[in-house]
Amino acid sequence: MLFADSMSLLWVSYYALSVLVLVAVYFALALLPRLARLVLTWSIAGAMWMPTRFRLPLMEEGEFYTGLAPAAMVSAVGFLEGAGASLRNGLLWLIVGMSIGALLGVFLWWWRLPVTYVDIPDTAEKSQGRSASSRDSDSSSRREPVIG
Repeated sequence: MLFADSMSLLWVSYYALSVLVLVAVYFALALLPRLARLVLTWSIAGAMWMPTRFRLPLMEEGEFYTGLAPAAMVSAVGFLEGAGASLRNGLLWLIVGMSIGALLGVFLWWWRLPVTYVDIPDTAEKSQGRSASSRDSDSSSRREPVIG
């Protein structure tokens, strides 16, 4: 259940805002072809949504705080603090998230590809005595609908 100072509310609000960011990124990349737009958008989604564990030292000697955070944030804080272990861990999970996102973008592009059908002669036209060649010659002229 979501309460005012809960970690789950923080994650829900983070993911809700990240969806808005992803929609904005998708529309901002409208000039790119569909494959590149999907791969970039889902790579960014993987970077934003991949969580990883972190560990921060507390004021007392030997005490640490551990938790979950987005891998991009863990690697950025690790870079700024010069902590090689958290930078390596954050970058590893960031690359994994971006790779999964890119693969999902390619899959979505492939899944929505238009299907090209082979030209199959219409059986109703053959039963009326018309062939496919006569259909092609009549396709340029407009035919009016007939009742009855």
